[in-house]
Amino acid sequence: MKRVFVNEKWCLGCHLCEYNCAFANSGLTDMVKALKNKEIHSNIHVEGNENINFAVSCRHCKDPICVKSCISGALSVKDGAVCIDKNKCVGCFTCILVCPYGAISDNGNHAVQKCELCLQNSCAEPACVKGCPNKAIVFEERE
Repeated sequence: MKRVFVNEKWCLGCHLCEYNCAFANSGLTDMVKALKNKEIHSNIHVEGNENINFAVSCRHCKDPICVKSCISGALSVKDGAVCIDKNKCVGCFTCILVCPYGAISDNGNHAVQKCELCLQNSCAEPACVKGCPNKAIVFEERE
C-alpha cells in the first residue's frame, strides 16, 4: 500500500503541506474562503527548528494501536489506511495518547483528526504531497 513519507533533508518548514491539507479537507472549492481568517486544523503538521524540519502524519501502521485503543470504534482500517468515523468519535483522545508518532490530533470540536491519505477527497495523491514545493513529501510504496 502506498503511504506518505517525508525526507526531512528536503523539508523547508514552509507549512504549505498543512495549508493544502486543510483546504483539501474543508469541502470548499476556494482556498481563500476555506482558510482566510480561520484557525487551521490540518491532518499533517510540521515540526522542527532552524536546523531540521519534518512533516508528521499518520504512518497507517500494519497493526495500529490507535485502532485497538479506540473505545467507540471510530477508528478502523480500510484498504490498509487507518480511517476515522467522525460520527462515532466520543472525544476521549485515547488514540492521541497511544499513537507513537504523534500523528493524531484534536480537531477543535472535541473529536480527533488524522491523515486519511485524502481517500475521501478522491485524489490521486494526498494534497500535502501535491502541494510540497520541494518534493520533501512523497506518496509511494516501500518495504
